[in-house]
Amino acid sequence: MTKVIKITVLNSDSLQNNKKKIVNDPVYGFISIPNETIFDIIQHPYFQRLRRIKQLGLTHLVYPGALHTRFQHALGAMNLMDKAITSLKRKGVEITNEEENAVLIAILLHDIGHGPFSHTLEHSIISGISHEEISVAFMERFKLIFGDVIQRALEVFKGNYHKPFLHQLVSSQLDMDRMDYLNRDSYFTGVSEGAIGSDRIIEMLNVRDGNLVVEEKGIYSVEKFITSRRLMYWQVYMHKTVVSAELMMINTLKRAKELIQGGETLFATPALSYFLNNTVSKEQFLKDSDALDHFALLDDVDIIASLKVWVSHSDKILSTLSRGIINRRLMKVEISKVPFSKERIASEEEKVKKMLNLSNHEATFFVFSDVLTNNAYNSEKENINLLFKSGQVVDLSIASDNLNISALAKPVNKYALFYPSENLNKV
Repeated sequence: MTKVIKITVLNSDSLQNNKKKIVNDPVYGFISIPNETIFDIIQHPYFQRLRRIKQLGLTHLVYPGALHTRFQHALGAMNLMDKAITSLKRKGVEITNEEENAVLIAILLHDIGHGPFSHTLEHSIISGISHEEISVAFMERFKLIFGDVIQRALEVFKGNYHKPFLHQLVSSQLDMDRMDYLNRDSYFTGVSEGAIGSDRIIEMLNVRDGNLVVEEKGIYSVEKFITSRRLMYWQVYMHKTVVSAELMMINTLKRAKELIQGGETLFATPALSYFLNNTVSKEQFLKDSDALDHFALLDDVDIIASLKVWVSHSDKILSTLSRGIINRRLMKVEISKVPFSKERIASEEEKVKKMLNLSNHEATFFVFSDVLTNNAYNSEKENINLLFKSGQVVDLSIASDNLNISALAKPVNKYALFYPSENLNKV
């Protein structure tokens, strides 16, 4: 008797409609896409743009491995959120399927409003509007496509939903955003001090009176989280050379905008050109679809392509700053516990004026000071609360027997002075 074997052939349409995907992530292993709606959001050009925005901006000039993207971070944060919701539901916390989907979408889209090189754009060619507000504008656009599920995600993202702990999972001092970026940034920079026990913290999460708490057994993991955050800020996020590169980028874009507004013709990609040629207010950005459309096309590639052309521009300031970033000829940096005097800053400005034959105004593009503030745990803004077996809820800084936590709750300021090195103008 002949045995008949049935073979089902999947056509290309069937394969394309299979949205139960997994992503192989270097930090967590396999990440599952929870449902078809989230798959469609990830596939949208607005979200795909995050592949072209580096998570740590110009940090790769110090840590060469720091080339990971906002896209990777968003998927990682969603993965941790999925674990957190599963853990809370297992403990009897009431979370409906609609709420679960909403909080997953909220964390997935929490960084979609970031511009090129992370925060750099917020301080140069766009002002008066934060990346969080731009994220809301993108989510409003998504609402036109996906409907009510985005509306609920918006309420969670803004903190307007009637279950506060859902917003706290997205944005708080112990949220899935911070947990992922500490682990991910530690992994890609090679700074091992940033690695945290996210799995244990998530397993220790609970809800009391509608707010997120950590069971007392998780206190040491949370202490490690706070300490790791402080160390990552000094070693990575506020590394003096990283800050130098970022401030040079900000001043380069400011100079480009200044030249264009003064009537100069300047190369820029169409998306970047829109923001260099227009002063876009917060109100205009949120109401004018044209501004958001151009922003949706803007990524790291626009900036780098323009810098490479500006290296040869006749304007000495623009070309020198652009060359400095492209060829890694960065500013010298001095760090002090007290502010630098006006006399010291003026002295450095005089030196650069002579070195590059600049006016007083032009010298300010090369000499600048900044305050570096590290506040790993701000108990005045929002608490990390511990839940004891007795039912008592206590703030971490009070409950911890680690004296460092009380110290970490106080902001630390360092003052930085940036000025040109002799290599700045070399090819």
